[in-house]
Amino acid sequence: MKISRHRLIGLPASALLITVAGCSSADDSAGVAVPSPSPAVTKLCQNLDRALPRTVDGLSRNDPEPGSVLTAGWGSPVIILRCGVVRPPKMVDPKVAEGGDPDAVAGGVNGVDWLQEEHDGGYRFTSANRKAYVEVSVPEGQDSAGVLVDLAPAVKSAIPEGIAD
Repeated sequence: MKISRHRLIGLPASALLITVAGCSSADDSAGVAVPSPSPAVTKLCQNLDRALPRTVDGLSRNDPEPGSVLTAGWGSPVIILRCGVVRPPKMVDPKVAEGGDPDAVAGGVNGVDWLQEEHDGGYRFTSANRKAYVEVSVPEGQDSAGVLVDLAPAVKSAIPEGIAD
C-alpha cells in the first residue's frame, strides 16, 4: 500500500511540475525566423551584433531562439531585432514614387530612418537608406521611441548609409 500511495502522490506532482516547466519555458523564450542575407550583409550584421547595447529602454538582453548574430532581443515580452531581412513590401523608394504607402509611416530617429508598420498589436520598424535592412518588432505597450533611440547608435555605426541590395 505504501508504494501505491507514493506513486499516486508523486504522479500528480510530476504532472504539475512538467506543466509548469512547459509553460515557463514557452513564456520566457521567443522563437524567431533567422534571416538569410548575402555574405556582405551578414558581415554588416555581425558588426551590428557587436555594437548592440546590453539594455534597450531599460530592458536586459534576452536573445530569441535559435541563437544567431542576425537576431537579438530585449525584455519580456521580447523586443526582437533581425538584421539582414528582405526589403518590406511597403517600403517605397522616394525616387520612384511620391507620397508612399498611407499605412506605413517613415521617420528618422537620431540619424537612422525607419519605416513603421503596425504588427501583432505592436509595431515593426525597418531601417531605410542603409546597406542592410534591420527590422525591430516592438510589442504592444512598449515605448517604441525609447527602443529606437537606444538602438540608433549601433545601427549608425555598424550599417553604413546607402541602398541595400
